[in-house]
Amino acid sequence: MTAAPTAASPMYEDLGALYARELTRHGIQTAMLTHKWQRSDLLAPHSDLDVRVLLDKPPADWLEWNRRLAAAHSAAIGHSPSNRRLLEHPPGFAFTVSEVHRRRVSPPELATWTLIDGHAPTLQRWKSHAQMVPWSRTDERFYRAILDARLDGRYQLTADSTDNVTSDLPGYHRHCIAWHYLAPCWFAAAALATRTRCPGKSAALRQWRPSGLERYAERFLHYAHVDQAGAAGRAPAIRDMLRAADRAVNAAMRHIPTPESSEELADAEDSRTVTRTMTAAMLRVRVARWLYYLNPPPGVATDYLIAREAKELRAAAEVLRSMATKEAAPEQHLATRMVSLLPTGPTTPAVLRDALTAWDRERTLVEDFLTLHST
Repeated sequence: MTAAPTAASPMYEDLGALYARELTRHGIQTAMLTHKWQRSDLLAPHSDLDVRVLLDKPPADWLEWNRRLAAAHSAAIGHSPSNRRLLEHPPGFAFTVSEVHRRRVSPPELATWTLIDGHAPTLQRWKSHAQMVPWSRTDERFYRAILDARLDGRYQLTADSTDNVTSDLPGYHRHCIAWHYLAPCWFAAAALATRTRCPGKSAALRQWRPSGLERYAERFLHYAHVDQAGAAGRAPAIRDMLRAADRAVNAAMRHIPTPESSEELADAEDSRTVTRTMTAAMLRVRVARWLYYLNPPPGVATDYLIAREAKELRAAAEVLRSMATKEAAPEQHLATRMVSLLPTGPTTPAVLRDALTAWDRERTLVEDFLTLHST
């Protein structure tokens, strides 16, 4: 098969090192810094670095910590115009080391982590455990959610904003079709078909090759890199690539079991705890995102990122409402009050500013919720 080039890896290593330095310069001490996906999944100049922060212990003041995180992210953007795309948004999650040790991080999420800064043997131990735990409904939900977001016409190329893309728009569109549509679907389908947790998209494209589908993986690995190889003239038209991606996805879907055939799977013993932790970890960085989106560095576009917040907040609200009915009394109380602070409906700058005001007004509640069970 056509191997994915690795020339971009040093660039992302340098970017990760820069990010770690800016966090330290802004007073954020991390136990470990990781990013989602393998290095071979990050294709310069189009892939962004999706960071996860791990802390030894929760900060004394989550809201102040978020302000420093937003400032560090803005400072990292300022080092190069290309970072507007490469560092598209502040980190997606903040966990404590204790939460990882106690198996409260989703195994399919953890399986994709790559080290930026920290103790490599510790991360490898966590990843090995994530691969060994029994397959459960938690895994089924994780991978099927990836498919549900893209199948049956849900993937729209126009939703992949070009606002912060500084060069090669045709190449970026091809990248989005290959790496935001086809490859994630293949990644999820491979995991569901084999009941293994794939470490990355390129790994799934290389390793999962059901009879007759090898040509699709090879074709898309090639097209994803065609510009870097200096062969843009031989690239397919965007419409032809979309059609080919549709055919590849539909063919791959025939090789995975239906949801009904997975009913014998039991829920992971602590699936509610994992879901609750993932939701809290996502909400812990929301203020940093909102501050960055509302006050971006010069030349950075964030309107499309503000609009995307609605999806994340809807998912968090669903979890909080479930907690309000299923968890123990103190947790029910916190979840009920916290869900009232999440914006509903479409997100706009005004909505996010109102949310920041509400979170600051109810900061004791917010701090209690974000720190719940983190130690």
